[in-house]
Amino acid sequence: MRLRISQPFAWLKQFMPRSLLGRTLLIMLVPLVVVQAIALQIFYGSHLGIVSRRLSSAIAGEIAYTVELMRQHQSPAEQEWVLEMARRQFILGIRMEPGAMLERRKRVNIIGPMDDDLAQALTEKFNVPFTMDWTSDPQSVLIRLQLPEGVLDVTAPRKRLAIGTVFLFVGWLVGSALLLFVIAALFMRNQVRAIRRLARSAEAFGMGREVPPIRPEGASEVRLAANAFNRMQERIRRFLGQRTEMLAGVSHDLRTPLTRLRLALAMLPQTEELQQDVADMTADVEEMERMIAGYLAFARGEKTEQALPVNLSALLDEVAASARRAGAALTLDVPPDLTLKLRADAMRRAVTNLVDNARRHAQHVTLAAIAQGRSVLVTVDDDGPGIPANRRESVFRPFETGSAGGTGLGLSIARDIVRAHGGEIVLDDSPLGGLRARIRLPV
Repeated sequence: MRLRISQPFAWLKQFMPRSLLGRTLLIMLVPLVVVQAIALQIFYGSHLGIVSRRLSSAIAGEIAYTVELMRQHQSPAEQEWVLEMARRQFILGIRMEPGAMLERRKRVNIIGPMDDDLAQALTEKFNVPFTMDWTSDPQSVLIRLQLPEGVLDVTAPRKRLAIGTVFLFVGWLVGSALLLFVIAALFMRNQVRAIRRLARSAEAFGMGREVPPIRPEGASEVRLAANAFNRMQERIRRFLGQRTEMLAGVSHDLRTPLTRLRLALAMLPQTEELQQDVADMTADVEEMERMIAGYLAFARGEKTEQALPVNLSALLDEVAASARRAGAALTLDVPPDLTLKLRADAMRRAVTNLVDNARRHAQHVTLAAIAQGRSVLVTVDDDGPGIPANRRESVFRPFETGSAGGTGLGLSIARDIVRAHGGEIVLDDSPLGGLRARIRLPV
């Protein structure tokens, strides 16, 4: 039922402002405009209409009174005396054109009810054709009536019909609305500025950049949010520091028993019966050492390295050169001078892990990068057997291996590094037939 009610108004969403500032100003402005429109309608429909009808009726009544006096005094001298009294007492420019015929003209409407009210009053007082001209003279209204004796030409002062207070009232409504809108916009912009600063700090902190504590300002709710962010930032930093120290300590402590195991394996008799077992155990020890070294290097790098502007093109070229020295058949396709803010060593480690995974399972690897709007896309393609779609998310878990070989930490570390930069890494089908790793980094 709720969905049916909201559906007819769903199209309004595309016209709604997206920002908090725009929506807040809209919430403040719309009721103000509605209230003032109601006030204007009440004033226009009652007070203005009544006053306009009374003024128009007074003009029409004065003209009718003059015409009635002229019909009671038939001599030219008496009629001229009546016209002169009308000009003097009613402040009307009025004269008779004996025998003249009225020319029909197209009526031009003006803003306001004055012309309609005057036409209605003349129609009620005179059952004869007439014309009104409101545009030729800005100070007067020209009225011509077709009488049996000829055309009565009346020039009525516009100020006797026009209501100047309506423009003053409309000006006050519009002016007050604009004034309140400007004040609200200035006030809300200061409030929104604090929210935007909080959003930028949260985004930068999420990308692993060094962010100083936010100075609380603005409304009390915004201050609470800023203080909460500062406390959250401090707790996360403390947690990361503790985790890094723990990983570094555990990794360092594990090297001692591994070294003893390596020495013990080296001292075993090299007989044919034990040779294969010793080789397998030695390989396991080396694999454990590589795993610990990777975690220890990652932990140390995460703790100390800061994000700086880095030439990603040069970084990928170094990764490609290192892979080629290790025997990989790798094609590099990157634009020159692709620069963005990164932790260089951490990002190098992430891309290297992806390339190493690809070259262990494939004959050919392609490393590419391209700028796409406000992000950079880095892809690692191979022609290997790939990973089934239902396992592509699970291989990012620590100690989870793909098809064969590896410690199960390469993809996990790569995702941690990419997400620390505010990006994301996903696995997909490659055009080469194998697996594609896509890294998207914000600029």
